[in-house]
Amino acid sequence: MSEEQKAPDVPPDRLSIVPNSKYYDEEKLGRGVAIRFRGTQRRNVQEYCISEGWVLMQAGKTVDRMGRPLTIKAKGPVEAWFEDLGEDPPVAKAE
Repeated sequence: MSEEQKAPDVPPDRLSIVPNSKYYDEEKLGRGVAIRFRGTQRRNVQEYCISEGWVLMQAGKTVDRMGRPLTIKAKGPVEAWFEDLGEDPPVAKAE
């Protein structure tokens, strides 16, 4: 049984909002994924990995020469859940 079949209401271990990333999943992002990093809910996360404990966050309004936001990789405990599940949703976090 795959991890998705065991816990369909928990976000995947790794997810990205960048369309050309192999971890991009429009269906899951459409549900609204909330991220808590180091105990604080973050809205500027571009990609996360729960098992490895890191997030890629936008570095302010700075962009590279292609117009993409510059990112910073920060390490720490990451938790994710779907916002469409209302109050007290199941949370994906490292064990």
